[in-house]
Amino acid sequence: MSTLETAPEPALGAAEPTGLRPSQIKRAKSGKARKRPSILLWFAIAWMSIVLLGALLSLIAPGVFPHEYGKAFGDAKQKPFAAWPEFLGTDGLGRSHLTRLAFGARVSMIVALVSVVVGVVIGGLLGLVAAYFRGVTEMIIDLFSDALLAFPPLILLLALSSVYEPSQTSITAGLAVLTIPGFTRLTKASAIAQSNREYVTVAKAMGAGPGRIIFKELLPNTFPAVMSYSVIVMAVLIVAEGSLSFLGLSIPPPMPSWGGMINAAKDDLSLYPSQVFVPCGVLFLTVFSLNVIGDRLRAKFDVRDTKL
Repeated sequence: MSTLETAPEPALGAAEPTGLRPSQIKRAKSGKARKRPSILLWFAIAWMSIVLLGALLSLIAPGVFPHEYGKAFGDAKQKPFAAWPEFLGTDGLGRSHLTRLAFGARVSMIVALVSVVVGVVIGGLLGLVAAYFRGVTEMIIDLFSDALLAFPPLILLLALSSVYEPSQTSITAGLAVLTIPGFTRLTKASAIAQSNREYVTVAKAMGAGPGRIIFKELLPNTFPAVMSYSVIVMAVLIVAEGSLSFLGLSIPPPMPSWGGMINAAKDDLSLYPSQVFVPCGVLFLTVFSLNVIGDRLRAKFDVRDTKL
């Protein structure tokens, strides 16, 4: 008789000696374990809710603000929390920072949202067509995207500003054109990855045409990745619009914009730092919050991410 004895196999249904509770093992095996939203994410959502509310109120109900954005009402260059309800102070002409920031949020949100929608629609459609037809069609669309990417963005925006009078429409059109190549490449890559899946093969076998496969099969499965990327693009566009406003190439006064407010107060930075820090802080928190939300959405919809 051999002195070696085989270890008894565990009984069916017995818990594995991993140190985890059965419920934790079940969630880990089923892939349903998810990271809980962090405090940072909740802060980003709360901040963006405030910004969107201010932008919406300035658009549909400007009378809710205590003062008009273009008229002085009191002492100039008041510090934050010096008076109520103007707890953010006033600018160099005695105008309400709170009201002007809300109207500036309207400008930034409209420019970013419209530009992203145009980029998603045009770029997404081009990407889907290139991914499905490939060949010469893909080569032409890739050439178009490469040409737009090769053109310096600042030169394009400066050219538009010189040809057309700086306005919200012209700056939105310029930024929208710049977003098309990125969405084209992202949509194309996602659609190519999805085109080899079983549901596309079944649809082709059942006689589905190109239109049905593109819009009924590929589009819904590439949409989540595109939407998560769109939030990050919005943050980039808000920075771009603020930079152009700072250079005087965006929304003309008296309509406020965050970049324009920073530009108007830059000469008072040493004596009145709050004049610059207030719009800078709002711009920073908005861009930061969009990046946090976009990164969370990217992690949620990226099937290769194992940290969820």
